[in-house]
Amino acid sequence: MSGEASTAPNKAGGRGSLAQGPMARRLTPPRLRSLAERDPAAVEEMDLPDCDPEKLRRTYAQFWLINSVVSGWRRNYVRYLRPQFSSGRTNTLLDIGSGGGDVPRMLARWARRDGLRLEITGIDPDARAHEFASSRPALPGLSFRRAFSSELVDEGRTYDVVISNHVLHHLTGEQFSALLTDSEQLGSRLSLHCDIERSRWGYALFSVGTLPFFPGSFIRQDGLTSIRRSYTAAELAAAAPPGWQSLQQHPWQNLLMRTTPGYTSGIKG
Repeated sequence: MSGEASTAPNKAGGRGSLAQGPMARRLTPPRLRSLAERDPAAVEEMDLPDCDPEKLRRTYAQFWLINSVVSGWRRNYVRYLRPQFSSGRTNTLLDIGSGGGDVPRMLARWARRDGLRLEITGIDPDARAHEFASSRPALPGLSFRRAFSSELVDEGRTYDVVISNHVLHHLTGEQFSALLTDSEQLGSRLSLHCDIERSRWGYALFSVGTLPFFPGSFIRQDGLTSIRRSYTAAELAAAAPPGWQSLQQHPWQNLLMRTTPGYTSGIKG
């Protein structure tokens, strides 16, 4: 992520977090009536610097299951990412706010299965997220770095594809704009940011569906908070600057995508 706000790990199904300082206050899960408007001040428990380290570790370890169900990255890989890659060269991808590293691990396995050479860099400014991601078994072509996206821009780095997972709902105003500006400079072919869509039925389904699972972690409580913070499809489309396309992916996903002219023909609709 970009800027001073991005300092903590991720949330249910999410990436790096932005909640620190005066915003770091403990909040209880909301009622459904609070979903009419986005709640950017809501803070997830795992973003607090004094959160339970064992619950945090369990949350990172369980993210792969949440992301495999709610994030839609298999579909995103097939429709949007894979068409940008070539079997005749080494391809590159940057995951901004990679958290525990489960999404780049999935992408690395799919690319290898498809016979693609893909080098993936996952960045997250939070030491706890970086430590967990780096501690997992190594995969060819996958590396993690503790860094902001702005640092990579300053270094002049570029990647074929830039992605993030569940980062956008942590951003407002200048933070939101900074992430997209960094993405434009870092991504030479495609930038794709995936996030949750805020809805009452999505909130209710996540609340009920996760109730019997994920003991000893922050996934259920912080997942509900993430939904409160998330944009609706209309809100995300209104916030997107020129050159970015907002896509609603049913049942509960929003995408914000930017393609470089000349690299759009392979994308599957």
